[in-house]
Amino acid sequence: MTNFMESKTKYVRITVDGKEMLVEHGSKLSDALNIEKPCGGRGSCGKCKVKIDGETALACRYTVTQPITVETGGVSEIFSDTGASESGSMTENLAYVLDIGTTTLALALVSLDEGNVVKVLTAANPQRVFGADIIARIDYCREHTVERLQALLIAEINRMINSIGVSADKMYVAANVTMLHTLFGIDCSSIGVAPYTPAFLEGKTVPAKEIGIEDVNSVISLPSIASFVGADLVAGLRYIGMPDEGKYNLLIDLGTNAEVVLYSSRGGVCSAAAAGPCFEGANISCGMSASEGAICSFEIKSDKPTYKTVFDKVPVGICGTGLVDIISELIRTEVIDEGGYMEEDYYITDTVYLSCGDVRQYQLAKSAVYSAILSLMKEAGVEFSDISKMYISGGFSSKINVKSAAATGLLPRELINRAEPLNNSSLLGAVRYATEGGDLSWFTENIRYVDLTESSYFSDLYIENMMFDIE
Repeated sequence: MTNFMESKTKYVRITVDGKEMLVEHGSKLSDALNIEKPCGGRGSCGKCKVKIDGETALACRYTVTQPITVETGGVSEIFSDTGASESGSMTENLAYVLDIGTTTLALALVSLDEGNVVKVLTAANPQRVFGADIIARIDYCREHTVERLQALLIAEINRMINSIGVSADKMYVAANVTMLHTLFGIDCSSIGVAPYTPAFLEGKTVPAKEIGIEDVNSVISLPSIASFVGADLVAGLRYIGMPDEGKYNLLIDLGTNAEVVLYSSRGGVCSAAAAGPCFEGANISCGMSASEGAICSFEIKSDKPTYKTVFDKVPVGICGTGLVDIISELIRTEVIDEGGYMEEDYYITDTVYLSCGDVRQYQLAKSAVYSAILSLMKEAGVEFSDISKMYISGGFSSKINVKSAAATGLLPRELINRAEPLNNSSLLGAVRYATEGGDLSWFTENIRYVDLTESSYFSDLYIENMMFDIE
């Protein structure tokens, strides 16, 4: 057997944060160190900055060919509120429930006898090193196959199970369609090109050992509706349930692909709009995930900015909820005009600011979401008065200031009083399905996908809703 040092592959010894390690010669530093690169390695977001031999560089653009000393600055913990309270007791009849988000993973151990959550853990999705959004993951799969995407994901799932330290018969999984493909080791590249056809949409049940998951006998994934309306939305619908007869529920999942579902007890419509990764901070100058030091709420009082940060740390950037508040306050104080014009970058601290380009990115995202809502309402012949509840889900939704979101044109002002921000509706819905069952096929068979890319009505709205509504 050829040993490590005798193999034909060349390795380079580097020092990372004071520790020596070997990395493959010719590899990108970001890949070798699993450093997050929200832009997918294009070098456009600047979020993977490190110091190499004392000089600032982008890890995603640096090829390792010689010994170097790297300072990464450490990795911050991502704040993730699952909304699942640990109230159950340990019984023999246990199951795991897993939500695979593009940014975070949430794993719950549930008692099937009591119908309660016994333990819940969250972690960063390790695939983030390949990009913040699913398109970056799809591109990586197309260029390098699905193997490493699956391997990183499975390794983190096993680590989380091992941390809980309990075996279970079943694991129920909710995730978007791309994440489900990577979980099962199935090529997801077809989702990224027209006609955006996935390898599967139906729920799957496979032996856990077949995909490498430990301490579980079988893995059961929930079904999806369409390529960009996945099992995470179906789980959310299971959690929300049906509206009153004659009324509609509106579920909005805020993310890179903003999914919108409008439905009644008779059926409904759904779609996805490309909002871009600004809610995750990927294309915002000082944007970041909801990790320590991220400005998460913001207000201007007596012409002075006041803010809160995640874990009350020194501000180092802006996460999604903070971005919504900042835009709203700058509109209110007329720093930003109705067209999105801002004279100069707005500094919150000496180093954290909102740029004129950031405002443009937000305009693109908010217009996509709001236009998708209005388009589905037209498709279903629904007025605002017909909607009993507007549910907002997604990675940062539980902390979103609904009034700020409406003031920026992200959400309808008409539904502010009927808005209900959710924590992790995907995890909570999957827990409910695992413990109570239910007919998920109703959602997959009675909710119709509408392709907004072919809608001239959506296109017209998208341009119109780019403006800010200054009251």
